[in-house]
Amino acid sequence: MSATAPASVSKRLLSLDILRGLTIALMIVVNNGCTWAIMRHAEWNGLTAADLVFPTFLFIVGTSIVFAYESRLKRGDSRVSLAWHTLRRAGILFFLGIVINGAPFFHLEHLRIYGVLQRIAICYLIVGLFYLWDQRVWTKVAALVCVLVGYWILVQWVPVPGAGLPGRDVPFLDKDQNIVAWVDRQLMPGHLYEEEPLHNTRDPEGLLSDIPALGTALLGLLTGLWLRSQRSTKTKALGLAAGAAACLALGYLWSIWFPLNKKMWTSSFVLAAAGWSLVAFALAYWAADLHGWCRQGWSKKLAWPWLVFGSNAIMAYMISELLESCCLQFIEFQDGGQRVNPLQFLHQHVFMLIPDPGCRSLLFAITYTAICFLPVWVLYRKKIFVKI
Repeated sequence: MSATAPASVSKRLLSLDILRGLTIALMIVVNNGCTWAIMRHAEWNGLTAADLVFPTFLFIVGTSIVFAYESRLKRGDSRVSLAWHTLRRAGILFFLGIVINGAPFFHLEHLRIYGVLQRIAICYLIVGLFYLWDQRVWTKVAALVCVLVGYWILVQWVPVPGAGLPGRDVPFLDKDQNIVAWVDRQLMPGHLYEEEPLHNTRDPEGLLSDIPALGTALLGLLTGLWLRSQRSTKTKALGLAAGAAACLALGYLWSIWFPLNKKMWTSSFVLAAAGWSLVAFALAYWAADLHGWCRQGWSKKLAWPWLVFGSNAIMAYMISELLESCCLQFIEFQDGGQRVNPLQFLHQHVFMLIPDPGCRSLLFAITYTAICFLPVWVLYRKKIFVKI
């Protein structure tokens, strides 16, 4: 890793930085015990606000590829050096994901290989190399259609060994009897996220669902190409809004036959989630880049925490995942005859006073997010921006 300052804010797409930071903050909230209704993941089919957080970050990764690569190419970097940089960065991201899964004890017999950073690494690698090889828009659209339609055909029409054809012999998108879960059970038995009895084992970031996840990154890449075009800022903002409407319409229409499902990352989910990502992006772009509202006055103060989070997004995520498992849980003291760590003490003596469970969990998750914000803020103040 290197600690370097990014380009000046005036040369950056401020809305992209704000959206990245807001997404990371929401990811920390969702991942840390929030049971408030709209911040809970859908049990299986369906879509909640929590289900939109990860795909929005992956969408932003695709958008950032365009700006980051074009900036490096203008500085004189060769495509070969950028390809090696992409490979190295993807490898580091994948490794960091395994560190998160295994820390602090690394029980190898059940170490989870799949994960959030691992999916980001795979999508970043494939989409990044694809963009280096070919920058034409139509090839990205063709690839998007291939991965979304191809995944639908795979899930709908490929028989599940030992179960049969989905929709005929077993229910379509059955939790356990689907080709995605079956492949993961064959490849990674005992190393998956949802470890129940063997016939109930699956992983929300499994191998085959990386295929439609590439579609999420490709939609972000297409958005980046649109924003780097020579059109006016107003036209770009209208294009984002039109793209949002198109993705939402197609996603929800397709969901009639191919339900929205984050754990399987269905093709309809890719389109619907990208639509909501574009809604958020269009609003941020309209406010920050079209009107400049987040560059001065009260709106700048409102955008500041998201810019701080967005400036060190991967570091913020790493801190949120490792702070409790590798630090706080080893700081124990006596409380009422029990040994507790600081988070347990805070929960028992502060948040348990809140009667509503959903509100209690939300405030606890926001507090934990604020704690994670502090080291990221220190890095920001010292102008240290960790780049992999």
